[in-house]
Amino acid sequence: MARRADPPVPPFRAQLALLVSEAPAGDEWVHEVKYDGYRIGCAIEGGRATLWSRRGKDWTAQFPAVAAAVRGLPVRSALLDGEVAAVLPDGRTSFQALQNAFSGGGRVPLAYFVFDLLHLDGEDLSHRPLLERKAALEKLVGAERGLLRFAPHVAGGGPAVFREACRLGLEGIVSKRADHAYRPGRNATWVKTKCIHRQELVIGGFTEPEGAARDGIGALLVGFHEAGALRFSGKVGSGFTNASARALRARLEGLAARESPFTPPPAGSLGRTAHWVRPVLVCEVAFTEWTSDGKIRHPSFQGLREDKKAEEVVRERAAGPEGRRGRGRGPGRGRGRGRGREPGSQLASTSTSTSTSKSTSTKGKAIEIAGVRRSGRPRRSGA
Repeated sequence: MARRADPPVPPFRAQLALLVSEAPAGDEWVHEVKYDGYRIGCAIEGGRATLWSRRGKDWTAQFPAVAAAVRGLPVRSALLDGEVAAVLPDGRTSFQALQNAFSGGGRVPLAYFVFDLLHLDGEDLSHRPLLERKAALEKLVGAERGLLRFAPHVAGGGPAVFREACRLGLEGIVSKRADHAYRPGRNATWVKTKCIHRQELVIGGFTEPEGAARDGIGALLVGFHEAGALRFSGKVGSGFTNASARALRARLEGLAARESPFTPPPAGSLGRTAHWVRPVLVCEVAFTEWTSDGKIRHPSFQGLREDKKAEEVVRERAAGPEGRRGRGRGPGRGRGRGRGREPGSQLASTSTSTSTSKSTSTKGKAIEIAGVRRSGRPRRSGA
């Protein structure tokens, strides 16, 4: 008797983490490193592996080696959730290094860090508790550290895990309720805590380069959507090479506009001399803090976010611990620290992440984040 065909693999609809001011401390939470790459779902069906972006675009052609690796899994059908990232020599991941590789700036090892399994051989797993899904995923993917990697977690002790992540120069952690089902969209059963400020911003213009050492553009003019308008949030003048700046300028010149897209426009000479563009491109920016008037300080360009829609970019504000809405204290600001200081605030704008082992350290337990070969005070990274 012929085996009944599996039902089709459902579309990839990503669950997103809510930014919070403190990592949750309860034992009902597990904690993963926040990987610094592209969120990618992978559907395996009919002998093919298709990679999907958060926006539902087919990205198989962007990462053919990842698709080939996933095709080797012993399944008839499956739907995976994870992050494709560039892995630095010290074990961290870097979105900027991934962008440089895309633009021909050198080869860097890639990895697909898989952290959820939503569908397997015709069965919907998304309604099962997270730890059940991850147990099935670990059995499927194994413990190899090649192109396809299982993303382990640390159970409990969120604040201590977060401190160790910041010490190692990582971007932050993602904390997930161990007993909950997978829920597409942004909600408080997944929360993220950041060691430094990073977020997507919309490009609305650029300035001319100054000095012989700079080529292409001087700075990007960026902003976020608020109350139906694009609000100017500052200039980003570091983080790109001359080659990437030239490529970026060529792309921006094709989006030229006569008037500023910002409301209100930047004041002074900047508002008179800048080159304006249609606000359709999104970039990721690392920075030290927000000013009281909504500007970013010491920003650094990390790369374009082809997977994000410009109209969806808003200023990301931290909720209270475990997703409770409130004013918050900003990423990583915990009680008992110096006023305005954040753990990991001395890290470079390219702080990135890697996988974690299952040893924790809160009051007697030791935390270890495996694969990152760093010790002592985090150093600044040039990636």
